[in-house]
Amino acid sequence: MPGKKRTPGKSKQTEKKTASAKKPTAKKVDLSNFKSTDEIAVPDKMIDQVIGQEKAVEVMRKAAKRRRHVLLIGAPGTGKSMLGMALAELLPKEKLMDIICYPNPHDENQPLIREVPAGKGREVVEKIKMQGFSSSKGMTFLFIILFVFSIFAPWWIRSQFGDIMAAASMIGSWFFLGVLILFINLNKRTQTNTNVPKLVVDNYSVKTAPFFDATGAHAGALLGDVLHDPFQSGGLGTPAQLRVVAGMIHKAHMGVLFIDEIATLRPHTQQELLTSLQEGKFPITGQSEKSAGSIVRTEPVPCKYILVAAGNYDTIEHMHPALRSRIRGYGYEVYMNYEMKDNTENRTKIVQFIAQEIKKDGKIPHFTKEAAMEIVEEAKKRANRKGYLSIVLRDLGGIVRAAGDLALEDKSKYVERKHVLKAKKISKTLEQQISEKSIDFRKQYQILTTEGSIVGRVNGLAVMGVIPVFSGLVMPIEVEVVKNNKKSSRFIATGNLQKLAQESVTNVSAMVKKLFNEDLNTGFDFHIQFLQTEGVEGDSASIAVASGIISALKKIPVRQDVAMTGSLSVRGEVLPIGGVTAKVEAAIDSGIKQALVPVQNLGDIVIEKEKIKKIKIIPVSNIIDVLENAFDWNGKKEQLSQIKKRFEE
Repeated sequence: MPGKKRTPGKSKQTEKKTASAKKPTAKKVDLSNFKSTDEIAVPDKMIDQVIGQEKAVEVMRKAAKRRRHVLLIGAPGTGKSMLGMALAELLPKEKLMDIICYPNPHDENQPLIREVPAGKGREVVEKIKMQGFSSSKGMTFLFIILFVFSIFAPWWIRSQFGDIMAAASMIGSWFFLGVLILFINLNKRTQTNTNVPKLVVDNYSVKTAPFFDATGAHAGALLGDVLHDPFQSGGLGTPAQLRVVAGMIHKAHMGVLFIDEIATLRPHTQQELLTSLQEGKFPITGQSEKSAGSIVRTEPVPCKYILVAAGNYDTIEHMHPALRSRIRGYGYEVYMNYEMKDNTENRTKIVQFIAQEIKKDGKIPHFTKEAAMEIVEEAKKRANRKGYLSIVLRDLGGIVRAAGDLALEDKSKYVERKHVLKAKKISKTLEQQISEKSIDFRKQYQILTTEGSIVGRVNGLAVMGVIPVFSGLVMPIEVEVVKNNKKSSRFIATGNLQKLAQESVTNVSAMVKKLFNEDLNTGFDFHIQFLQTEGVEGDSASIAVASGIISALKKIPVRQDVAMTGSLSVRGEVLPIGGVTAKVEAAIDSGIKQALVPVQNLGDIVIEKEKIKKIKIIPVSNIIDVLENAFDWNGKKEQLSQIKKRFEE
């Protein structure tokens, strides 16, 4: 939530007493002996709860000591906001201040700004309010006298001048009294509002450095604002100082301001943010030009905060260059890890993460050892890389909570492995759900063929989604060869392709020209269609495109029970790709019998033993390996020999 403030911590004295009575430390997990996650103590400090980001943790400790700004770039769910909150915990105790906005007797549109020690601001404002009330006591006494007079005067007039004059006197007295009441109240309000200051930053009872999450905040909430006053004349208007609202840059004074997706801020707002960083103070003015608040501009308000900016990789391109330069010049830039080595120490950290999520949730039961290790296996699978574990922990946390909910429904004391397996099925991403429906649709309408051999048709493997949660998809590719009247050949890609997939067609054309230079000189148009490719990413269809072109050119049928993935270099080498596990799973779900994958990716496949038995994985290192295993060479062995010879030249 934008503007969310951290709950103030305990006092130092209380912390000392607690520490002396009990010093909880994280118990080192022995993966061979522990029975459940309730044996694992969760670290007290948030910085010790950050998993797999050792470099970022080191930077945050330095930033806390020297008050440096930090830019965190990485995938969502890697712990950027957690690091921001941890930085606020690490900051040494500073002398916090309350900030009060006073009326300016010389210029009402430039309210004065004053600082007082934290907790004193309320006393100052209340004291001035009471002074305003005491000054109106005389007017109240006068009102009481006139009220009494207006009650008894008509009776005296009646005795002297009769009923008609008494009635007229009563009406006039009450009318005069009503006007007097209105005048007194208006005068009291005007005097009180005009002189009373406003407490714009209140640090009452705050003992630790403030932390504000300004993610998604608009300019007014971030930089401060002066509210519009619809009554600007006749004494009914609200004084300027009472319409001033502090921004989060001011409330985070001497603390931490965290902004995720910082590049989404408007360039002008980023420029104003830069000014506040440079000056350490920033005046508050109305953010809307059409508002009466736009003519009000306070004195500069203190805002010496530490900025923790965050974003994805494209943030670098869209972020204000001067703002990034300021952070880099007076702080650190960190690229967040999204994976860590698969070893005993790091597997232990994943188990610690599970215990942290259970404590944070407060409702779900603890995990058995088998259930916890299933989460570790899921982290291994999502890494999409041999020998690594994924640390995009937000997604893993979703599985932890889903498994916990299932255990609660079963009234189980612990979360068991069966709950985790079921949770992985019900907590699939949208891309995975779309992929499953797509497979069913293609099978039903025979868009996907898994039997026989067809010339010019290849089953490629692709992914939907982003790192690290890929969803595999079998992508049929069709190639048609048509002669033209030109001496050269053209490669024409059709279908809904992403940019990288289009580039793969260009790369493949170089390899095809090398293998079939004589044929290409005769002039052909190669029409390449990617069927049903909405949301497909990457150039891992390169070997499938090359296979389709060669099949259509030489009229060699392609086995439809084979699917393939891999990027092809201009020299015909098969290069490693990402998302290989998701792709092989999609092939299995589609009924494919063999899958060709780059030899370098062979160790990256993490699939349950029961499921992997349904398919034969064939590693390939070059285009010849692909053609040998994907084509039906019955009666065409000579052509294969010619292709091999040209490749080796």
